[in-house]
Amino acid sequence: MFFTRKINELLASFDLQIVRKSVLYDWQTGEVARSQELRLPDGAIEYLTVENPRLQELRQRYSHFQAKASIPIVWTDEYVQSYGLQSFRGDNCYVWQTRDPNCAEINYCLTAYYVKAIDTLGLFQKNNEDGLFGVHTYTVDCKTVSRDFLDSIVELHFLEKHLQLSRIQELSILDIGAGYGRLAYRTANSLPNLSTYLCTDAVPESTFLSEYHIKFRHLEEKVAVVPLDEIEECLQKQQIDLAINIHSFSECSLVAIEWWLTLLSTAKVRYLFIAPNASDHGGEKLALNSGEDFSSLVERYGYKLRIKAPKYDDPLVQKYGVSPTYYYLYQLGE
Repeated sequence: MFFTRKINELLASFDLQIVRKSVLYDWQTGEVARSQELRLPDGAIEYLTVENPRLQELRQRYSHFQAKASIPIVWTDEYVQSYGLQSFRGDNCYVWQTRDPNCAEINYCLTAYYVKAIDTLGLFQKNNEDGLFGVHTYTVDCKTVSRDFLDSIVELHFLEKHLQLSRIQELSILDIGAGYGRLAYRTANSLPNLSTYLCTDAVPESTFLSEYHIKFRHLEEKVAVVPLDEIEECLQKQQIDLAINIHSFSECSLVAIEWWLTLLSTAKVRYLFIAPNASDHGGEKLALNSGEDFSSLVERYGYKLRIKAPKYDDPLVQKYGVSPTYYYLYQLGE
């Protein structure tokens, strides 16, 4: 005990401490019941390759498209291409699943029970997690869950609570920075009133994966993937009720955000939902990863803050739930 105390005194300056393993839970030691394996459907291995002609075409088109939104800050070629296409639902640049502080089994368990408790639309039962494409999963109350699954329900619950999303006739949504189409898939499965869901992204790999994922889920009737160089023309033809940006603007330049806001305000998109990255400020301000607040930029384009709320209404879940942040809902001024 004497030596342990002395060593801990030396380690204290490094924010470290020696603790007996026998007094720790398995989620504290990393010996958890998380499941992760690369399960793929037929044809995925052959299609999801960097040599795919469609991906090469999109890379070519995006490289020649001079939109300010395509200037990378975080999503450089090196960053994106360091992850495998076949495991696009794994712990990677799209959805962090094992790197956040609240990513242990106990955090997923707490979050899953919270989601079940608030789920007014019954999405917890309506949606399932199939474990495909490398996603990390846990089993809670005989239900397989992932961050993809849980985040999607919490996001749709927030929008239902404040916009009554399920009651908007012929609902149309634009997802900016849609990644592999996570929320598009869950929304199309959950809302019968959805008419159009547009996925767009400034990263060619994201567009490529979205196209594949939406087709694999058989959602082409309601969900369309729009390449970046077509989005401006698309918005001139398609009226959008709600624009969504989940953990994307935080990773963009202010110039890129302004480019998108110009498109949204010109197209008179009425609502804008933003979820920033938590970073060091916990998502309590609308900020880039650098910490620079861009809320005034959003307001400059006529969007007024309607609701700012924690991702989880319960303070303890907001502290210990999976990937806590804040949600911002803006409305275009009349």
